[in-house]
Amino acid sequence: MSTHTSLEERLAAVEAAIAQLQQRVATPQQANWLQHITGSFKDEPAFEDVLAYGRAIRQGDESVLAGQDDS
Repeated sequence: MSTHTSLEERLAAVEAAIAQLQQRVATPQQANWLQHITGSFKDEPAFEDVLAYGRAIRQGDESVLAGQDDS
């Protein structure tokens, strides 16, 4: 801001900035769903199997699904 800016103008700018900050705080941000589940399966023994199945399917080896029953 210029040194010649009036006190009233400077105060108005500060008040506008505070109002904008208050609005940001009052409006909750949507949480990223991925952050909520990241790491939640780390102690699950079957998780490594799921990763292996997914990796095999992505690489084109769908034979890993041949032994699965349709339940």
